[in-house]
Order: sequence, then structure tokens, then C-alpha cells
Amino acid sequence: MRIDGNSAYDRGEEDRRKWNYRYTMVTIIAILLIIAAAMVVWDDSRTWLAEEEQGGNIETNDEREDYIIGEGGLKVVQPVPTVDSRDKPAPKPQDSQGSRKEIVNPVEGGVIVKGFSGNELVYNATLDQYMVHQGVDIEAAPETPVTAVKGGTVTKVYNDDKLGITIEISHGDGYVTRYCNLSTDRMVEEGDVVEAGDVISGVGITALFESSDPPHLHFEVLKDGIPIDPAEFIALQ
Repeated sequence: MRIDGNSAYDRGEEDRRKWNYRYTMVTIIAILLIIAAAMVVWDDSRTWLAEEEQGGNIETNDEREDYIIGEGGLKVVQPVPTVDSRDKPAPKPQDSQGSRKEIVNPVEGGVIVKGFSGNELVYNATLDQYMVHQGVDIEAAPETPVTAVKGGTVTKVYNDDKLGITIEISHGDGYVTRYCNLSTDRMVEEGDVVEAGDVISGVGITALFESSDPPHLHFEVLKDGIPIDPAEFIALQ
């Protein structure tokens, strides 16, 4: 059988075109894969550089600085310690000159809701009767720290039938401060020497005779065993 020369030539050309097409497609696919890989590497590099640049501005020590608004509305930077507050005693209150205060308020930020009545009878909502009030009631949230108003020696720690957990501190010259309606009696013991501002307990709700009132510290001052107006001993705010 004779094969037409032109037909054989045409089939050869067609085969070459098919193989050229295949090579071209393979080449294009390979180029696209290379481009895609390069884009991924470039994106990863940009991300890494951004993280490195950002990381260079971050300190990794155990302290950080927070911005707060100071007096006059100016921004100041204040370090925030990360050490447990129990590891170091709280700093004692100081006056504007930096010296330690000799007398401080027993409850920082508390509000006096009932004053010293002396011999005058005042209404007691818990007992629904009138009676004398020999101290001042300073309202504050439960467990608000109660501090010694002045340096002295803890002479009594007990649970009073009327005024709940009570701590008494002697300051010399016949002055004694009495802290009642406390939350705990485990922070100080009789004989402990304290300074002004030392935390001795917290505000509680242990006073049976004042249980209808909001949580507060019942604070008394005695001079030679006689209750006096605490305002004569400390400038309560």
C-alpha cells in the first residue's frame, strides 16, 4: 500500500505542534509555580521583619510603664510593679514634705455616717431605741483596710458582745484608740508594736448592736479610760 507523502508530512507537523504546546504549557505552569513560591517567601519575610521591628520596641523586663493623668491633666509615666504586694510592706503615709505622718485616718476614703454624741441620745436603728454613741462610724466597703491612726502597742484583741471584733491600741499619755466591727482578729496580736498607717484589720459586719447599718468601722478614742470625741485626737476627714 502506498502512503501519500503529503499526508505523512501533515501528521508529523501536527505531532510537533502538540508536543510544542505541551512544552509551552509545562513551562508556563512552572513559571507560575515559581512566582507563587516567591510571593509566599516575600510575604513571610515582610511579616518576620515587621515582627522583629515591633519586638525591638518592647521591653521584656518584669516591670511595665502605664500612662496616667497627673495633676493639671498632664500625662505622666508611672511604673507598675509586678511584685506581690505581700512581699513588701505597704509604704507608710507621708505628708507633703515627705516625712512620715504621726497620725492618719483609720479608713482611707471612708465616710463618717454617725458622729460622737457624748451624753446626747441618738437613735439606734438596729435596737430601735435611743442611746449614746461613744465613737464615730466610718462607712466603707467590706474588707477595706483599717489602719492604726498612731504608733503604739496593741493591748487588746477580742470579740465584743455588742461591737464585734475589736482591737485596742495604747498610745501613751492615757490615750487608747478602739477599732470595732472589724472583719478579722488575725492580723495583729496583743503586745504587737505598730506604727501609724499599719494595717491591723479590715472593715467588717461583726457588731451585733449596729448590724442594721452598712459596713463600717466603729472608731473610739479613750483618754484615761473615758470616751472622748475622736475629733479631739485626730482630724477625721
